[in-house]
Amino acid sequence: MKTDEWDTLKGIVENSGYLVFFGGAGVSTESNIPDFRSAGGLYSEKTKYNYPPERILSRSFFYSHPDIFYEFYRSKMIYRDARPNDAHISLAKLEKRGILKCIITQNIDGLHQMAGSVNVIELHGSVFRNNCTRCGRFFSLDYIINSEETVPKCDKCGGIIKPDVVLYEEPLNENDLIKSVEAISKADTLIVGGTSLAVYPAAGLINYFRGKNLVLINKSPTPYDRYADLVINDSIGKVLKSVVQ
Repeated sequence: MKTDEWDTLKGIVENSGYLVFFGGAGVSTESNIPDFRSAGGLYSEKTKYNYPPERILSRSFFYSHPDIFYEFYRSKMIYRDARPNDAHISLAKLEKRGILKCIITQNIDGLHQMAGSVNVIELHGSVFRNNCTRCGRFFSLDYIINSEETVPKCDKCGGIIKPDVVLYEEPLNENDLIKSVEAISKADTLIVGGTSLAVYPAAGLINYFRGKNLVLINKSPTPYDRYADLVINDSIGKVLKSVVQ
C-alpha cells in the first residue's frame, strides 16, 4: 500500500522539469549484489587472504599482487547473472518519458544500462570495460571471466589487463565529475537513493544541488537527511515502482 510519502514523491516527480537521480550500492542490493559497508556487506567479510578488502581493491595492490586482486575481484565484484530490479526499471521508464535527465551512479554493474537507461554517468567505472595497461587495448568482461590465466593478459602485447573501475588510491574521472556537477546544478529535483552518502568525493556532489526538491530514499538515515525536503526510509525498488505506476 502506498504511503503519504510515496504519493508526495509521485507528485514531485510528475511536476519536475529536470530530474536527476544519484544512486549508490543500495540500488543494486535488490538485484542480490552485496553492498560494501553494511553489517553483511563486502567489507565486513573475512577473506582467506591476509589483507582486508579495502587493501585488495587498491591501485598499489593491483600492481603488486595482481593474482590475489583478480581472484578476489572475480569472486566478489562480478555478478554476471544479476538483472535489473524495480529501481533500475522504473528509472529507465522515467528517462523514456523525458522526466529523468541523468543517472549518476556509484555502481559498476551496468544494470542501469541493462534496464534501458541511456544517460548514465558511472562515477566508479564499469566491470564491462577493461583495458591493457601497456597498449590500452579494450577487452570485454567475458574476456576477463573466461581467461585461462589468473591474471588476464593482452592477446596482442602481453600486458596486464586492468578493469576500468576506480580503485582506492585512484581519483574519480574528471570528465565524469564535471558532467555530474553540471547535471546536479541544473536539476530542479534530485533524488538520492541507496547510498549512505559517506563516501567522498562522490557524496559531496549533493552540495551542488540548488533546485527545489531534494529527496533521499535509503533504508537507513544519512548525514544529509536534515537538508532534504523528503526522506523515505524504505526499499528503493518498491518506492520508485510506485512512482511510475
